[in-house]
Amino acid sequence: MDPYELATRNTVEVVTDEELRALIDRPVKRVYTGYEPSGEIHLGHMVTVNKLMDLQQAGFEVTVLIADLHAFLNRKGTMEEIRETAEYNRLCFEGLGLVGAKYVLGSDVQLTPEYELAVLKLSQAITLNRAKRSMDEVGRQMDNPTVSQMVYPIMQMVDIMTLGVDAAVGGIDQRKIHMLAREHLPSIGYPAPVCIHTPIINGLDGKKMSSSAGNVISVADSEEDIKKKMKKAFCPPEVENNPVLEILRYHVFPRTDAVAIRRPEKFGGDLEFAAYEDLERAYAAGEIHPLDLKNAAAAHLIDILAPVHDYVCSR
Repeated sequence: MDPYELATRNTVEVVTDEELRALIDRPVKRVYTGYEPSGEIHLGHMVTVNKLMDLQQAGFEVTVLIADLHAFLNRKGTMEEIRETAEYNRLCFEGLGLVGAKYVLGSDVQLTPEYELAVLKLSQAITLNRAKRSMDEVGRQMDNPTVSQMVYPIMQMVDIMTLGVDAAVGGIDQRKIHMLAREHLPSIGYPAPVCIHTPIINGLDGKKMSSSAGNVISVADSEEDIKKKMKKAFCPPEVENNPVLEILRYHVFPRTDAVAIRRPEKFGGDLEFAAYEDLERAYAAGEIHPLDLKNAAAAHLIDILAPVHDYVCSR
């Protein structure tokens, strides 16, 4: 797979495609994603982790911002609680395979006079309404937002400049913040970043993924937990909004050469697929039973997540 294909697979949008192609041709290119340290790392986080690994393979230098101050501003706990989680999250990312990246704790770079002045300059140019709208998809309790949550997107813009990156990766829920960055960073002397957006995948019940709803698989789940959760997962005959197919598409196929469907001979015997599209077509045609699909997804997830447990426990 060439660098452009690696950079764009399993994305929903690139802003802009032309800029990305030009960036890929540069000898040095840098990309980042920020994560709020706010609990267990789960399949939702792993979509962007996989994309960062793709971009590493495509020749990008990767920075991961462990955004402790952002988590604090977004009501995710006290600074003490958040910092306890930050190091654990970093170990989880490394255990998932995101090694060789530069890990930066937000509060180590976001409290300088230069950073704060840039935030204040941008705050003069961005209306309260625009800041609030940019947070609609990512903010907590946005029916009654705090001033801190209006600072959040402006800080995210300044992060791009402070980290010196050329591109930002995030879920499509980050789009409004990224568009603010593209619009306003040039006003303080920094070029508009390329923005690479990944999909927001469904929870195991087919609804919005949320740790509090219990519809996620996290890196802390045991082999038995994963099997039980996958067995109960929503798996309709349709391919749209099917969380089991999403797991295979966004988590399993990027990390394996082939996916095997194990089943007795009386039910057709084993199948093997080298490409997600082939598996999806077979499932849509009724050639794969939902339970067999769930079992395959569970088996591969167990293999993917097992190294995380070992890596974190050894540190």
